[in-house]
This record gives sequence, structure tokens and C-alpha cells, in this order.
Amino acid sequence: MKAGRGLILQEEQERYLERLLPPREPLLAEMERVAAAEAIPVSDPEVGRLLDALVRARQPRSLVEVGTAIGYGALILARAAPEGRVLSIDRDADRLERARGYLERAGVAERVQLVEGEALEVLAALPPPVDFAYVDGDKTSYRRCLDLLLPKMSVGGLLVFDNLLWKGKVARLSVEETEGEEQADAIRAFNTYLMIHPQLSASILPLGDGVGVAVKTRALLSELGGPF
Repeated sequence: MKAGRGLILQEEQERYLERLLPPREPLLAEMERVAAAEAIPVSDPEVGRLLDALVRARQPRSLVEVGTAIGYGALILARAAPEGRVLSIDRDADRLERARGYLERAGVAERVQLVEGEALEVLAALPPPVDFAYVDGDKTSYRRCLDLLLPKMSVGGLLVFDNLLWKGKVARLSVEETEGEEQADAIRAFNTYLMIHPQLSASILPLGDGVGVAVKTRALLSELGGPF
């Protein structure tokens, strides 16, 4: 979720793109109001639209989300993949309970498994295959999340990472400007790793607070049972 205006795009560009967004249906609009009022980190509406489009195009059967919050992203994923199942991870039990309520109201709760726990521990034990992953949790764990998810992803599977421009801070020329800001430093390092990863075709979009989209292009021999 964006921390303010004009941090990624120019403010007039942001306002223009926001005016193009169609009205959200009542439940999503309610969740956006609640998140804004209580400073709960949920996906920006434009990121939600991107998730919806990607999932509808891919129609994945197995989807994973890191960072449930109150279920905004999980709801979008579940609605876009009517034949799929979503596993959503968060360590905040209260937020998971609130997410469950929204998912029940939306009629998709039976296809969303909410898991309370540390994301890295849950991902390490996750069985393959995973067709789609949306990561919007602790930014310092993004690289480890990718390393744990990628061997479980099907070739052609999509990974989406939110907040990759981190209020514009990662793009500043001087690292000293963000020195001591652990999240910004971690994301800057992760972005390089994402873009040069030999198993991925990736791009970072100036949407919301910055979104990384990557497709797994090939499996490693170790994933196929090698060496042969």
C-alpha cells in the first residue's frame, strides 16, 4: 500500500490513473475503508486489478499469498480463480479472523486456507506444485520467500511481489540516503536478485508502491531429480 502521494509517479499521474479505476464492489470498498482507517497494509486497488487480470489469464489451481492482513488480496485471488485454491499466510491471529469473516461474506471461504504462522516456516513445508504466488509480507524476507517458493513453482508459474519501490526510496542514487532503513536496503538487494535470476523472466512496474512480476521459465536439474 502506498505511503503517500507522488512517491512513485508524479502526483497528477497518480490521480489520473486512480480516476480510471472502476468503482469497487461494496465489500472490497468496505475493506479499503477499514484498512485506511486502521492503517492496515492491504494492496492498492490498482495492484488488486493487476492481480485479478494475471490470475484470470493464468487460471492457476494452486495459489499462495504471503501477508493476509484482512483478506483483501486473498479475496481478489479466490474470485479470479474459481477453480483454484488459495493458501494465505499471516502471523496475526486477529487479522486472520477478520479476513475469515470477509471471505465468508464473499462466499469464497471454502477455497481459501488461512494459515497462522511465520511465512518462511510455512513455505518450507509447502508441497508442490504452486502455480501463482503473491508476496506482500516482511520485506526483509522477500529473497528467502523467493528461494523457498521457486523450487515448488510450476514452469510458467507467476510470482508477484508488492512494494518493490518502497516509497521511492530504493531508487535514490545515494544508498546513504536510506542508510539504516532495513526494509529499503533489503528491497534494493532483492530487486537486483529478482531481475537477474536465471530461472525467471521478471519486470518491476511503477504501480502502487512498485510491483514485481516474474514468470518461472525453466526448472533446475535438482527439481527434476538430478543430477543425471
